[in-house]
Amino acid sequence: MDLIAQGYGSSSDSEDSSSRKPAKVAKITSTSLQVNGAPDVSLEDPSYARHIYTNPTDTTISVNLNYDSMLQPVQGPVNPFASKTQEVRRNVWTGHVEENMFSENDFRTQQQSYAAFGFAKDPSVLTVADNGQSGSGKKGTGFVGDIDKAKAMDGATIWDKVPKHLRNNQNQKKRQTRGDPSVLEGENAYRGPWATFEGDGIGELSGPTEEERDVHEKQREAAEEEKQARNKATPAKAVANGSETTVFHGKEEHDYMGRTYMHVPLDLDVNLNGEPGTQTCFVPKKLLHTYTGHTKGVSAIRYFPKSAHLLLSGSMDTKIKIWDVYHDRRVLRTYMGHSKAVRDVNFNNNGTEFLSASYDRNIKLWDTETGQCKATFSKKTIPFVVKFNPDEDKQNVFLAGCSDHKVYQFDVRSGDVTQEYDQHLGAVNTITFVDDNRRFVTTSDDKSLRVWEFDIPVIIKYIAEPDMHSMPSVAISPNHKWLACQSMDNKIYIYNAKDRVSQNRKKLFAGHMVAGYACQPSFSPDGRYLSSGDSEGNMWIWDYKSCKVHKKFKAHDEVVIDSAWHPHETSLLATASWDSNIKLWV
Repeated sequence: MDLIAQGYGSSSDSEDSSSRKPAKVAKITSTSLQVNGAPDVSLEDPSYARHIYTNPTDTTISVNLNYDSMLQPVQGPVNPFASKTQEVRRNVWTGHVEENMFSENDFRTQQQSYAAFGFAKDPSVLTVADNGQSGSGKKGTGFVGDIDKAKAMDGATIWDKVPKHLRNNQNQKKRQTRGDPSVLEGENAYRGPWATFEGDGIGELSGPTEEERDVHEKQREAAEEEKQARNKATPAKAVANGSETTVFHGKEEHDYMGRTYMHVPLDLDVNLNGEPGTQTCFVPKKLLHTYTGHTKGVSAIRYFPKSAHLLLSGSMDTKIKIWDVYHDRRVLRTYMGHSKAVRDVNFNNNGTEFLSASYDRNIKLWDTETGQCKATFSKKTIPFVVKFNPDEDKQNVFLAGCSDHKVYQFDVRSGDVTQEYDQHLGAVNTITFVDDNRRFVTTSDDKSLRVWEFDIPVIIKYIAEPDMHSMPSVAISPNHKWLACQSMDNKIYIYNAKDRVSQNRKKLFAGHMVAGYACQPSFSPDGRYLSSGDSEGNMWIWDYKSCKVHKKFKAHDEVVIDSAWHPHETSLLATASWDSNIKLWV
């Protein structure tokens, strides 16, 4: 610009231009001036140089920002294909959680309005409704829920007056009038504050009609006839009917001295004729032997009385087997006669005979040595437990707890039912003789424990608490003072078995899972340990004095339904499982 000013004069200089000498024009060469077609130009606002660029997702900043910097808009390209939900910045995995200040009164008002009318105001402040208020709601109405009802009620809350035709109490019953105080009886009798609602039928006779009574009476008579036909006793058979068979699995039934497997072996280092419980017991540590022969789960195992040199087992494959505990440890004889699974087995005092209860509704008496079925008893109901009377002079009497809520007392000699105990309200699961066999204790699916005087069908003790569960298996201690009852709440409770049957609340054994399974508990011969299987195939052993778990080990692949300690060994434990195996642990 200075060069141009030098080449051209202004109008004010025209007067003395004649007195001034002509100026020399500077020559502009290409080397003195250069034209830049793409100069360096800053596209940023110079005010941005004083700001710090941050990411919208940053949660911490190492410097303090002023208020204007924190309110700057987010810069960068915008996705033209993003939906409205994607445009909202997410702060949780499922979307954006908006922080909003909401008073307790407004929140309760909208909550109760939504529960009463089905709609409420949208509390969001990020969206705007069609009327310009915050919270777009559904379709820009500003409400969520039933927007049609919100429009009809003009967004009323529970505190606003609502037209009668839109109220929710249209079907509410109307209250009767108080009546005339001067009238005592009749249509307009005085009711006062005791006036009821119309249609409640207060003061009217209620009950079934004549037709309903007739139908109910016919159904009751038919059920009674069916019950009498089902409970009609089947006479016992003195001899087998030919359907029962037996198989001896050994080489010879008699040895060189003419003795069978019933003879107690004397060539062992254990006195099998001694008194049980005299030796100190220990917890088993390893597997000694596995009996395999049953094709289905084993239901019960019983040691031979006194000597325990044989082991009897009943299985779901309808067969009963007797095993050798010592020497070869193999099956000796199989008893076949039931058509369904065997539920329970029980020896008499000397072991010459045993009873078997099955789901085919029959109870059979077997000869242990020959395998002959001596008699069959049935009451057309499923027997769950059978027990001989332990008294020596009552070996011809046994009890059977059945699914028809009764305990039947049979006489083996005549085959008749000599007594019935019918106070239970559910299937009878266990029978245990106590108090020198003068009494017996029963447990049932009715979640109760009842004590009976033998041969007298009257309850002398009844135990049932609101928190009690069914106890499908019971074991008595070696000293006959305590009962260990397996409960369906995964606990074992201890009851006093002497004169006064009551729960010992200081003793409780827990930790195992047996709900739904009748896992049989068992005491060690000296009473130091209490054992039980569980539904996962584990074996649990507790210290009886401290009630603490002493040992737990994996015994079977399926539920361990029964266990029994050998009365003369220090640590021999037999376990039976639904995996069809019987194992000896030592």
